[in-house]
Amino acid sequence: MTDERTVSVIGLGTMGTTLAQLLLGSGYRVTVWNRTRAKADALSGDRVVVAPSAAAAVAASDVAVVCVYDYKAANEILATKDVESVLAGRVIVQLTTGSPQEARDSELWARRHRADYVDGAIQAAPSQMARPDTTILVSGAESAYRRSEAVLSVFGGNVKYLGEPVGAAATMDLATLSYVYGAALGFFHGARIAESEGFRVDHYGGLVAEISPSFGEFFRHEGAVIQSGDYRISESPLKISAEATERLAQAARESGLNAEFPVFASGLFKRALAAGYGDQELAALIKVLRASGDEGHSPRS
Repeated sequence: MTDERTVSVIGLGTMGTTLAQLLLGSGYRVTVWNRTRAKADALSGDRVVVAPSAAAAVAASDVAVVCVYDYKAANEILATKDVESVLAGRVIVQLTTGSPQEARDSELWARRHRADYVDGAIQAAPSQMARPDTTILVSGAESAYRRSEAVLSVFGGNVKYLGEPVGAAATMDLATLSYVYGAALGFFHGARIAESEGFRVDHYGGLVAEISPSFGEFFRHEGAVIQSGDYRISESPLKISAEATERLAQAARESGLNAEFPVFASGLFKRALAAGYGDQELAALIKVLRASGDEGHSPRS
């Protein structure tokens, strides 16, 4: 096997390039490969080796980090006879965004070729990497995680190992993305409210940044409520949010703003009121979502 201070990086988009640079800055000898060679050549230096092929990159290190556009691209690169012939005994750290099933399929593929496999999800932008709070979700066999832990710790100070079910990282990545994009819709609607009344949107953005930590704590509490199944009011009655989202929708109509987001949100809360959840904790809204989309789940009252 190769020296433990060597690592390979396959895929040199914005994030992959950042990962390679972080490894170089941490003293690793880094072998890189990219389908467009110019991106690899741009990283050349004393401790950078530009591999002539993906197979050569995998063969160069015990740990190979893969960060490409999607699993289709990853499979086109890795699922070849040349790569498969050099996989035995190595660890593939897959940081490409995908689904839980894609992670499971890839782990089976790696095992067939006697390789270890770790699936990960980066919860940050390239400019936010390597901070103490940079979160990277990881799942897969614990032995594979331990072999790649030092490399992953270079990328962020908050590496969260979610256990051996390899689809766990992708599952939680989808869950956090749902939160992010839901919040983004609300943020952009809020930007329209602010600018329609002549307020600076950058000042509004600063205000959101200031209040975000307290809302993080609030959602932590709501998650605990859902897990417990006890929806007695503990922080915020659902009916208050039903009234608030209806006010948002009405204000948008009165101001001539696009009302799609608040109308959608208000509609969900109206359904919760109709189901009798108004005098329960806000988290009871999940019962509406369970009833409309997860027939296999038995919601708790």
